[in-house]
Amino acid sequence: MHSSTALYQVSEIRAIEEAALATLPTGTLMQRAGEAAARVALKLSSEPRQTAPVLVLAGPGNNGGDALETAFQLANSGLEVVVLLCADLARQSKDSQRALAKAKSTAARFLEPTVDSARAQRWSLIIDGLFGIGLTRPIAANLRALVETINSLNCPVLALDVPSGIDADTGAIVGDTGVAIRATHTVTFIGDKPGLHTFNGRDFAGEVEVANLRIEHELFPSAKAYLNSLETFTPFLRHRQHNSHKGSFGDVIVVGGAHGMGGAPILAARAASKCGAGRVFAAFIDEPPPYDSVQPELMCRYAPEMDFTGATLVVGPGLGISELAHDILSKVLHAPSPIVLDADALNLIAAEPGLQQELAQRSADAVITPHPLEAARLLGTTAKEIQADRPTAAAELAQRLNAVAVLKGSGSIIAKPDGALYINTTGNPALATAGTGDVLAGICGALVAQSFPVWNAALAATWLHGQAADTLLGQGTGPIGMTASELIPCVRTILNQLTQKYAPR
Repeated sequence: MHSSTALYQVSEIRAIEEAALATLPTGTLMQRAGEAAARVALKLSSEPRQTAPVLVLAGPGNNGGDALETAFQLANSGLEVVVLLCADLARQSKDSQRALAKAKSTAARFLEPTVDSARAQRWSLIIDGLFGIGLTRPIAANLRALVETINSLNCPVLALDVPSGIDADTGAIVGDTGVAIRATHTVTFIGDKPGLHTFNGRDFAGEVEVANLRIEHELFPSAKAYLNSLETFTPFLRHRQHNSHKGSFGDVIVVGGAHGMGGAPILAARAASKCGAGRVFAAFIDEPPPYDSVQPELMCRYAPEMDFTGATLVVGPGLGISELAHDILSKVLHAPSPIVLDADALNLIAAEPGLQQELAQRSADAVITPHPLEAARLLGTTAKEIQADRPTAAAELAQRLNAVAVLKGSGSIIAKPDGALYINTTGNPALATAGTGDVLAGICGALVAQSFPVWNAALAATWLHGQAADTLLGQGTGPIGMTASELIPCVRTILNQLTQKYAPR
């Protein structure tokens, strides 16, 4: 049986669809898609204030046919429906032509597919069935103007399968000059798609619901990608025994803190401490402060004098790119300790093939946490190219550097060298501020120190980091002006709550 968190590429969806069509009467899947979309649409348009008509945009191809089936269902349910048919009828598939005939047999009204028609009145709901997963060119000309008009209306929008203009595999808007429908809700058919959950997909898809169209589970292949969820890491949570001591929960050494950048390792070290590491050292490239006045439990040290064995290492926050930073990085890469690499550690590695080779050949576990620009430097490309296909970039980073890779951003992607790939579901724009990456690295280091496998630690840290931002947002802190340090106590609270709920006694 396939998982509810499974994600499928367009090629996989097409193969599942083809296998299903071979066993079903013609038109069955389109009819089921229309029924599923209508169920969601009826919920969205059933609020008491919603008395205006539903506008249905039906484009060429089967996505337009799904929209026409939806229009038929809604009109039969007694809703006032207006259809803009943006397709050449003669070039429609037989299934789509049948769906059109059904829609025309109802009281649904068909208007010219123009901007003026879209602006003709207020709508209770707009249904986007312009383009599905097959779009390969940017939306242009009259349809571009129509999409831009739809996006300017203050109205709920339900996208069918994917918001028109969004690449279902990557979450990118199709074409450098392309546009996309900004939906408030998406009902996606057969299986969930990566592009709905990363990059632009998070902003354009809105709330996503999967309708598998009652396709037999046996027709689904084993998924290569999944949404991150509690199940990926809660099995590794442990209640603390009364007979414990600080050595029971591991040491973390945070290495960074070049001149003028001492805040970064302090943030990472505070996060590691409040996420349960037994002892935390902040090892500075520059002269260390005597102590952290906010959290004096942290032990501040001079990095060149540190022994890097026997601890989990978090390397890079505020490290700088000096010769000393390079030498310290080379030293920690040779240490037989699990390591989390962030920020300038990644920039140094990107600049020197020798360091890349040292990382790739390590026997101890490693996690890297690049943002898109750092990922671009590591892969010798541009941030724009990284963002254009985030799943592929994350997978390549993990494989090339023999490390668990967390590609940060909207829908952070966690990838393993063996090809496993997860997209994170938590987080919001409050995280787009300096220092949040340092906090993430510290969380991850603390979990590894407490004996989480590095893969599950990376999944947990990314989820917790985003969930803390979501919790603070719900409490009125953010997204504007939330700071990285505010995340730390919130992560601690969530981690304790989850441990209480999920850890075996």
